[in-house]
Amino acid sequence: METAPEPGSDVPPKKDKFQAKKKKVRRYWEEEATPTAAGVSLGLPRNKKRNRELRPQRPKNTHTPNKSHISKKPQVPKKRRERRNLEPQRSLSGAQDPFPGPAPVPVSVAQKFRRIDKSRKLPPSKSKTRSRLEVAETEEEEISVKAARSQLLLAEEPGFLEGENGEDTAKICQADIVEAVDIASAAKHFDLNLRQFGPYRLNYSRTGRHLAFGGRRGHVAALDWVTKRLMCEINVMEAVRDIRFLHSEALLAVAQNRWLHIYDNQGIELHCIRRCDRVTRLEFLPFHFLLATASETGFLTYLDVSVGKIVAALNARAGRLNVMTQNPYNAVIHLGHSNGTVSLWSPAVKEPLAKILCHRGGVRAVAVDSTGTHMATSGLDHQLKIFDLRGTFQPLSVRTLPQGAGHLAFSQRGLLAAGMGDVVNIWAGQGKASPPSLEQTYLTHRLSGHVHGLQFCPFEDVLGVGHSGGITSMLVPGAAEPNFDGLESNPYRSRKQRQEWEVKALLEKVPADLICLDPRALAEVDVISLEQEKKERIERLGYDPEAKAPFQPRPKQKGRSSTASLVKRKRKVMDEEHRDKVRQSLEQLQKQEKAAKPMGVRPSALDRFVC
Repeated sequence: METAPEPGSDVPPKKDKFQAKKKKVRRYWEEEATPTAAGVSLGLPRNKKRNRELRPQRPKNTHTPNKSHISKKPQVPKKRRERRNLEPQRSLSGAQDPFPGPAPVPVSVAQKFRRIDKSRKLPPSKSKTRSRLEVAETEEEEISVKAARSQLLLAEEPGFLEGENGEDTAKICQADIVEAVDIASAAKHFDLNLRQFGPYRLNYSRTGRHLAFGGRRGHVAALDWVTKRLMCEINVMEAVRDIRFLHSEALLAVAQNRWLHIYDNQGIELHCIRRCDRVTRLEFLPFHFLLATASETGFLTYLDVSVGKIVAALNARAGRLNVMTQNPYNAVIHLGHSNGTVSLWSPAVKEPLAKILCHRGGVRAVAVDSTGTHMATSGLDHQLKIFDLRGTFQPLSVRTLPQGAGHLAFSQRGLLAAGMGDVVNIWAGQGKASPPSLEQTYLTHRLSGHVHGLQFCPFEDVLGVGHSGGITSMLVPGAAEPNFDGLESNPYRSRKQRQEWEVKALLEKVPADLICLDPRALAEVDVISLEQEKKERIERLGYDPEAKAPFQPRPKQKGRSSTASLVKRKRKVMDEEHRDKVRQSLEQLQKQEKAAKPMGVRPSALDRFVC
């Protein structure tokens, strides 16, 4: 309420305490709800903070009661949502994207990266478990689509060699291949004349960038064979029988005449392991950090290079061990013996996992492909055989050679190389997972000395051959994988990246006890061991802690917990459990009868009398 001023006085009238505040200041993004009243100031109040919300001023000469139900906020009409025209996205230059949205992925390409089989129905389980499985399926589907979409970035394609007008590719020599390829690929073919210290054994690093070789007369060297930069070169003044890179190119294991020695990439001796004596062959398991050694005394020894301890020393009981290789799929060691058998070994078992009779004479060479499905063997009977390792261990193909193959090697894409005297023959197959065809030779090359070592270079179409005259690098189109995983085996990694990779690899090291024939069995439940542990636990405790407790009825009030009623309720529960067991047994019997009953036989009324 306003008080009337005295006549003749210029004092403005006093405002009542119920007078409304000044009107809220309209922002530029808001629309004006009501027209502005005359004489209302839009300025901010003096005694209020600027960040407080301003209220609209009430009109003059009005009385507002103490308990007012009128909303003090202005009624702003809601603004309707405008429908946006879905136009193709434009770039900064204003051009339209001709292919909006994510790139489509073919179902066949995405199916190659999926690991969960959706055709198999999920077993009946709890709702929480089922929801987790469904989430895992959706995540796996998204990952497979991303992997299929990123496959477009793998620009490299595998090479191949094809003759014109039915020409036999085995007649194409290395000089013709060098003339046909580019300069960078031609530089990968070279010969090292080292006849003074031969014959030589060689080994490539996992990245395929470095090469190490050792001669029978003590010559040991390591180099970056792509740039031809020598890392180290020493003479150990002792016979060298085999040489292997460890988890990186910084460490080198050399099997010398007496003991096993470890060197770095500068040629400095770091360790001398005298418990591994008279070693003939070396194999390194990269995911387990195990160095497997075969000796003249017939012992297979596993050395853990991460801690420097011997994990297992197994006696093969087959005399001198001169033939050894590893299965890259399951890390099982294959040993060839003089009685024509190949035995499969794991450090977790003292006896061989399996024995395969391959030849009627002694085994001279063994090789396993990168998928772990095929094994090639050669023996004194001049036969070359390809075996299936997927549980059958049966020969898939056999070929008789003019002279037995002393050395065998598989490439990353399934090519098989065999060294016979001073000749190297290479056979090709249909693909990576298919066995090589032994009917027609893919390539042939004659060397200046007898072959003593073979290995395909990873991620390069190159075959390294160690012979009595030195080292030869052959070009084999289509031998290696054209694209590499930069996080696993990066040939262009720096020193810092290599150190970080070593730390991660040590953290992810697989225990030696998990090496078995079928790695997929590790994800299954061992029912026999579980039942045995349960029985031992019951014997130790005297009772079964997982057994179902007997039914105890809850007490009731008002005289309903008499002894007779409790016994009656217990008997009712027991009868229900008995009915369930009988129902389950009847269902099992019906299933067995349906399975045993031949198809196409009409039912008869006399079937009820059949026992």
